[in-house]
Amino acid sequence: MQEKKFKRTLVTSALPYANGPVHIGHLAGVYVPADIYVRYLRLKGEEVLFIGGSDEHGVPVTIRARKEGITVQEVVDRYHYLIKQSFADFGISFDVYSRTTSKIHHKFAADFFRKLYDEGKFIEQTTAQFYDEETKEFLTDRYIRGECPRCHSLGAYGDQCEKCGATLSPEELINPYNAINGNPLVKKVTKHWYLPLNEHEGWLRKWILDEHQEWRPNVYGQCKSWLDGGLQPRAVTRDLDWGIPVPIEGAEGKVLYVWFDAPIGYISNTKELCDAEPEKYGPWQKWWQDEETRLVHFIGKDNIVFHCIVFPAMLKAHGDYILPDNVPSNEFLNLEGDKISTSRNWAIWLNEYLVDMPGKQDVLRYVLTANAPETKDNDFTWRDYQARNNNELVAIFGNFINRAMKLTEKYFEGKVPACGELTDYDRQTLDDFKDVKARVEALLDDFKFRDAQKEAMELARIGNKYLADTEPWKIAKTDMERVKTILNLSLQISANLAIVFEPFLPFSAEKLRKMLGMETFEWSQLGRTDLLAEGHQLGESVLLFEKLEDKDIQPQLDRLARIKEENEKVALAEAEKNWRPEPIKEIIPFDDFERLDIRTATVLDVKPVKKSDKLLEFTLDDGTGQPRTILSGIAQHYPDPQVLVGKQVLFVANFAPKVMKHIASNGMILSAVDFDGSLHVVTNEAKVKNGSKVC
Repeated sequence: MQEKKFKRTLVTSALPYANGPVHIGHLAGVYVPADIYVRYLRLKGEEVLFIGGSDEHGVPVTIRARKEGITVQEVVDRYHYLIKQSFADFGISFDVYSRTTSKIHHKFAADFFRKLYDEGKFIEQTTAQFYDEETKEFLTDRYIRGECPRCHSLGAYGDQCEKCGATLSPEELINPYNAINGNPLVKKVTKHWYLPLNEHEGWLRKWILDEHQEWRPNVYGQCKSWLDGGLQPRAVTRDLDWGIPVPIEGAEGKVLYVWFDAPIGYISNTKELCDAEPEKYGPWQKWWQDEETRLVHFIGKDNIVFHCIVFPAMLKAHGDYILPDNVPSNEFLNLEGDKISTSRNWAIWLNEYLVDMPGKQDVLRYVLTANAPETKDNDFTWRDYQARNNNELVAIFGNFINRAMKLTEKYFEGKVPACGELTDYDRQTLDDFKDVKARVEALLDDFKFRDAQKEAMELARIGNKYLADTEPWKIAKTDMERVKTILNLSLQISANLAIVFEPFLPFSAEKLRKMLGMETFEWSQLGRTDLLAEGHQLGESVLLFEKLEDKDIQPQLDRLARIKEENEKVALAEAEKNWRPEPIKEIIPFDDFERLDIRTATVLDVKPVKKSDKLLEFTLDDGTGQPRTILSGIAQHYPDPQVLVGKQVLFVANFAPKVMKHIASNGMILSAVDFDGSLHVVTNEAKVKNGSKVC
């Protein structure tokens, strides 16, 4: 379909939840790509607004406040200001960063709800929900735990069992209880208002599946899956004393559900900005109710459904708003091979990074963009961080700039020399980077930030190679005219780098512009070779990037190692605390047991089976005078299997032989599963004759 032309762009980024700091997963998934895109549009001279803010309602903040013995407002105040300052220090260039506890937002969200309510856009339902009689509160699925009806593990959540992976509802749990305090739960009837998403399914299907096939595959695919599964009404209110009160009679003690009020924060924050500076930004309606405005949401994959299905349905139901043109959602970023988890403290927190790695905002921005989880989950490691800094930012980008500046200072007193006659190699170099603007622009327009940064770095590679190949420091003694041309072209490439890296590495780009004495810089100038005039005085040369030694990142690795060890201890303690014997299997006749021939045997030898991670090969003395071979899949539980040699074990003697890895296994070694999932071979305490029958 023909691409629609817009006058302006409104960019929103998912509102971080104000119950903790921001971590690198948030940055890689949402805020760095959004900031790159906004800076790029500004550099092009386009009209754009970048809207951010803190999400401050819901259950998690109330739980944190209860644990710390402070008010909920104190919790959200603490983290709102921490997050806001961290974003500012990191260079995330919001036009406004507000919050959902503001008076403007409370009124705006309440009015939004009231309009839909008055127009009959909600349905009213009375249901029985789980209730804690001691704390007098209804609980959401995630804060309900109990025994899994599938695998019978204890501590399954109301929406999922993390042990067997089953998707659950709280009603399926056996003996459900409050995950926070362990209290048993009862069912209590309550009334709520629901947005009937099923009534919006028709137009949503056409709008997304037919009209937005250009959306990222992960976004499009998740939306299609939800639509194909059939949409259901979704509650927009809940029973809670923290949030925006439902503005109708008979709704005392109820607030707007956080998923409903949070995205409205995009609109209220825009209104707050525009009302404060109307001359600069115009009326807020221009950004949300004008068809010539393009709306783009930057989110993580856990928010796709809310921003592509639920929020558009809210906007459509209201009737006055534009819908998102694109929702470039990223997948998840892992940390050192493990899923980032705030509850386990397995994260790199932005506020701590800014203290531990001062002045290295752009290093993190570069690494997160290079590893951006745009199409699949990706991984951050400190070793990769160090390698990319040293091998790319320092050795390529920084090295090229430093050489070009230092040589110009040495030979021409820091003034841009004249460009003389070009050689074929000069022309080839210029030809290599003449299309950089078109290439990077096409990738940024398509939200491919990882590839766009890679293309920008290619320009630094071209410059670095050009200086290394021409070696002006060697020919300075014999051909200074040639040196002038080489350094002129090198400085022009440097000026281009100052422009092309502004969206990606804003601190370094600004530092480079000061070094080059660039007073103006625009995206339209990218690719030109006359950005610095002959005789132009350069500024002071400083290093753009610093090499990172092992000692610089070792404290970070040590910190993660300590956290991992602590988490393992906690997990083991939790597993032991919640362990219960598995349910006994169905009753069988005694004759069935008698058919099993269980015997004793002494382990003569045990060794790993080649080309297998699981199998151990046991050689047993079973009392027959002939050694018996049995394979057992317990290799991962016995790193040193020789500890079993000499032990008397129990085995099933009358199983039919089974060939695995070209080895015939005659029987089965008996093992017990402990609370932590580890397997232990069952041994006989009082040794008896090998071959003795177990009865």
